[in-house]
Amino acid sequence: MELYTIYQQLGVSREVFDRGEAVLARLADRFLEIDRTAEINQAKVLSAMQKNRVGANHFAATTGYGYDDDGRDRLERVYADVFHAPAALVRPQITCGTHALAVALSASLLPGDEVLSPVGAPYDTLQEVIGIRPSPCSLAEYGVRYRQADLTADGGFDYPAIRDAISSRTKLITIQRSKGYATRPSFSVEQIGELIAFCKGMKPDVLVMVDNCYGEFVDVLEPTDVGADMAVGSLIKNPGGGLAPIGGYICGSRECVDRCAYRLSAPGLGQEVGANLGILPAFYQGFFLAPTVVAGALKGAVFAAGLYESLGFRCVPGAEEKRCDIIQAVELGSEAAMCAFCEGIQAAAPVDSFAAPIPGDMPGYDSQVIMAAGAFVQGSSIELSADGPIRPPYAVYFQGGLTWQHAKLGVLLSAQRMADRGLLRL
Repeated sequence: MELYTIYQQLGVSREVFDRGEAVLARLADRFLEIDRTAEINQAKVLSAMQKNRVGANHFAATTGYGYDDDGRDRLERVYADVFHAPAALVRPQITCGTHALAVALSASLLPGDEVLSPVGAPYDTLQEVIGIRPSPCSLAEYGVRYRQADLTADGGFDYPAIRDAISSRTKLITIQRSKGYATRPSFSVEQIGELIAFCKGMKPDVLVMVDNCYGEFVDVLEPTDVGADMAVGSLIKNPGGGLAPIGGYICGSRECVDRCAYRLSAPGLGQEVGANLGILPAFYQGFFLAPTVVAGALKGAVFAAGLYESLGFRCVPGAEEKRCDIIQAVELGSEAAMCAFCEGIQAAAPVDSFAAPIPGDMPGYDSQVIMAAGAFVQGSSIELSADGPIRPPYAVYFQGGLTWQHAKLGVLLSAQRMADRGLLRL
């Protein structure tokens, strides 16, 4: 069967298919680079599993208190080794990335302390956790202050402003690795390391937490390799490999992880409690597959940038730029274009492909948001998805794809929907 025949059956026109193939022909070197990174990361995960002698007996379910759960504890040692950190907390009781970040922040900050973001405003949902936007039980309600240093006009760190913002009250610095709903560049691990060194040079005892969501396994290093006290993320993003149905992780220093465990469960209990409820096979296997799954998502993001740049749209990052996370921002210029793009992504889904994404109100966001995601795990953004707030510059954020081939189809169908509506010219 000719390759185009199956794409035609899925709704892709010859014009869109040919444009995509022309873009792919220029991306061979980029894809090879992604595969090399995946190979190194796959070896890291395999080595950690072998070192910790993972056996089939470690997949057994526990209930109730979860005392003496060796499978759970061993998984946390695997994470710690892969992240080159002294300790890790990996639990299904952490419901999402925002929850993991909230646990880490509230475990580390006391009334009168100050948290500083040296990378501008954090992601929308974290703003209510901190209290930038008022919310019950925010850190601000408990007397924690917030300061931020905005990025420079070109998206870099404003070191003089950061120097001025760090004070004797600064207890923790939070660094968001990914761009979130912004069109700034995401930060490489190397850049994060330079920022951490600067901040600790100003205040050696300051804690640094990195929001690592969407960044795991994109590079061969993680933030804990370059001085972060904590790297925090969600298992329904990169490290879950598409198999984890829930969960989050915190990797870092023993003291930080202990405090996070006390905050997640209760003082005095910490990591000793928390039944795995039979979820460990998905956690282990998802983590094992994650380097390859992330590589597929990265290829999809690079392809999306290449295709949409060829059609005249601004993409962040560009197809030839270094990748620091799996997210591809495409500035589409209108609500209509965002809706058409997301309809194409939804049409490519294995689940709910018949649904029509429409903008709506979402908890934690101050604008209506459109989301396209026909996923096996609800809200899993390592699976093929696209979303964005309905506000200028009307950028859509594309990410995921459990396989590269699925990501490719999603990108082609997004362009097809826009072409059908007269929103782009081939």
